[in-house]
Amino acid sequence: MALEDFDYNDAPLDEPLDSNLEAEGLEPDAGSGVDDGNEGEAARYYQRKARWYAVQVASGCEKRVKLNLEQRINTLDVVNRIFQVEIPQTPAIKLRKDGTRQNIDEKVFPGYVLVRMYMDDEAWSVVKNTPHVINFVGAEQRRAYGRGRGHVKPMPLGMSEVKRIFKRTEEQKPVIKVDMAPGDKITVLSGPFKDFEGEVVEVSPERSKLKALLSIFGRDTPVELEFNQVEKES
Repeated sequence: MALEDFDYNDAPLDEPLDSNLEAEGLEPDAGSGVDDGNEGEAARYYQRKARWYAVQVASGCEKRVKLNLEQRINTLDVVNRIFQVEIPQTPAIKLRKDGTRQNIDEKVFPGYVLVRMYMDDEAWSVVKNTPHVINFVGAEQRRAYGRGRGHVKPMPLGMSEVKRIFKRTEEQKPVIKVDMAPGDKITVLSGPFKDFEGEVVEVSPERSKLKALLSIFGRDTPVELEFNQVEKES
């Protein structure tokens, strides 16, 4: 995961959000004293005030949201407020039926992306109106009147939590994944027990083998098999 020039040591660990920033009707930080005409000063201010937010997205659309949002950031000219879009992932190795291995990335939080941004009305709108975005993670505020649910006030992630997430993605060793688990029913495809049916009792991904109970001469007998020798029953 590329963290660009983000420095955890300079990040505000306990700095609260401005109390007037809400998911609807957000207002810029009027008391910041930033001269919007001075682009350099404004950019440094927004970088310093930027926080990480979790954004819920439609299942399986994390990469699409990241791509769309990064395009919208440039098109709608909010590069000085939205700085980073990340999908926390850890490495994994998927074992195929033929015994070969495929390097894959496994999402840490399926259905969510992380966005580092300065929260104001314009930046909020760009993120919230990105296709397949459901909402920011935050505190739901009830409507003052009428029926229906209120709106969600985005809440930034704590810096200790952000550090823990990124540390996990950077240091996690590849985990071996296989689409078989104890209790699965299998059919043997090759070898001396071809066409036998059984139940998986143990899986050893690091050895590309499993142990299954096969009915041999009317008795359940544990047999060790290669992954590519069996097929999981649907």
